Amino acid sequence: MTTLAETVFERFEVRKTKKQKAAFRAWASAFAEENGWSAHEEKGSFGAVNLVIGDPEKAGVVFTAHYDTCAVMPFPNFITPKAPLIYLLYQILISVLLLVPAFLAYALLLRSAIPQIAYPVFLVLLWADLLLLIAGPANKHTANDNTSGTLTVLETLQAMPPQLREQAAFILFDLEEAGLLGSSGYASKHKKAMEDKPAINFDCVSDGRDMLFAVRRKARPLADTLRECYTDTEQVNVQVATKGYIYPSDQSSFPCGVGVAALKRGIGGILYMDRIHTPRDTVFREENIAFLVEGSIRLTERLRTQTED
Repeated sequence: MTTLAETVFERFEVRKTKKQKAAFRAWASAFAEENGWSAHEEKGSFGAVNLVIGDPEKAGVVFTAHYDTCAVMPFPNFITPKAPLIYLLYQILISVLLLVPAFLAYALLLRSAIPQIAYPVFLVLLWADLLLLIAGPANKHTANDNTSGTLTVLETLQAMPPQLREQAAFILFDLEEAGLLGSSGYASKHKKAMEDKPAINFDCVSDGRDMLFAVRRKARPLADTLRECYTDTEQVNVQVATKGYIYPSDQSSFPCGVGVAALKRGIGGILYMDRIHTPRDTVFREENIAFLVEGSIRLTERLRTQTED
């Protein structure tokens, strides 16, 4: 019997073009409805199309992930959430490396027989760099970013007990890779409903044994509850961060957002993420997904109990 993960990897691992994303949304909508959930598409700005499952307006908690996939890049997006300075220095380094061809061409043309074209060529190469980041060739390997988060949402809605279904809802966001456009558009449109509602965002959750919960300021009262619901196992260690971190994903669009990401431990105990945005993004730890599904059901039950009390 084909598992859910096998189906997604075989048929929908690349979700970058409009056609690819539409095919995935149609399949995911049918999957949600087969499992007893209502599902509808909601259009946003810049062509974003989010898939909304259940009723986020009435739910006590919303579980999210972005389903769009990125362009393949020559360098991985290296993230160190609890070491912000390293992250920022790496981003500066990558930006400089990507701009080297444009500046080199500009300098050489200024010294050539046709210096008048130096600036136009510089602008063309600069725009080419930007287009490469956003609209370059699709990365065909998206296990961690963000097939893992997408599958966590789908497996959670499938496993959610009937008695908890009114308490939970799910959203698969579009255009995260282009700058959080799907989630920011949804947050703007549903500002009142999402103001105080926990939004648990699964982003890159399958490559690493340390699971980070990056808690935004308004969600800090949930920190202890998160630790109780997503408890350490032999396979997964839990890190709950309420300040002093940086993690750029869709939870940033919501006041009560919590970003969830799998990390590896490096020299000096530094937690990091690598491989994403490159052909090396192939690691899929199924135990991570099972861990998050079980914890999400416990969290939904805990929040319902707190509401009733």
